[in-house]
Amino acid sequence: MPETHPAPDIEVHNLTFHYPDGHPALRDVGFSIAPGQKVALVGANGSGKSTLLLLLNGVLRASAGTISICGLPLSDKTIPQIRAWVGLVFQNPDDQLFSPRVYDDVAFAARYMGLPEPAVQERVAHALEQVGMAAYADRVSYHLSVGEKKRIALATVLTMDTRILALDEPSAGLDPRARRDLMQRLKTFAQQTLFISTHDMRLAAELCSHAIVLNAGEIVANGPAETILYDRELMERHGLETPE
Repeated sequence: MPETHPAPDIEVHNLTFHYPDGHPALRDVGFSIAPGQKVALVGANGSGKSTLLLLLNGVLRASAGTISICGLPLSDKTIPQIRAWVGLVFQNPDDQLFSPRVYDDVAFAARYMGLPEPAVQERVAHALEQVGMAAYADRVSYHLSVGEKKRIALATVLTMDTRILALDEPSAGLDPRARRDLMQRLKTFAQQTLFISTHDMRLAAELCSHAIVLNAGEIVANGPAETILYDRELMERHGLETPE
């Protein structure tokens, strides 16, 4: 029998997105990410990184092109399943946390999925444990530090059947200690695919084996992180720095 291979976790073909005023944010973007792969999405401000993340689980809808997640094409019918698979964590955790207690923020997705309360409690406990915040269930989210909020925001997506963690600038606004802690936490997610939009080249180099460079909505480089991120001429040409 012929050897079978799992479908890519993310497969994008000819993806184009225009803002309402007609300005293009992404143009004919295409790439594939294998299950468990750790990929850095890098580019200068305005290159289209955040827009691309929002397209992956249907927060925004493409003007043209296709997106498939774990072999399932993105459509109106498949959005609920795809949003469970793609755990999108925003750059600003205050955009993700809105409940009076940490527990309620983390439980929201599991409750929305209609799970019985004992299953919700189990998932919340496990998610908080994964991000090192088990003792924070009864805390008020808006009283937490930025680093603590970012870990809670990550926990909110871990309560789902999350296969892909799509993180938008995860280290932005963190002090050195919180940044180191976040990096150590992300290294523990060996089973999930990581797709990280970031300006933090050291984080990208330490966590990711693959890199995609966006410039003005187009992919200008796509390959091994150790080759792309340390290509000084490539990085400088697109407004970026090498990890050193």
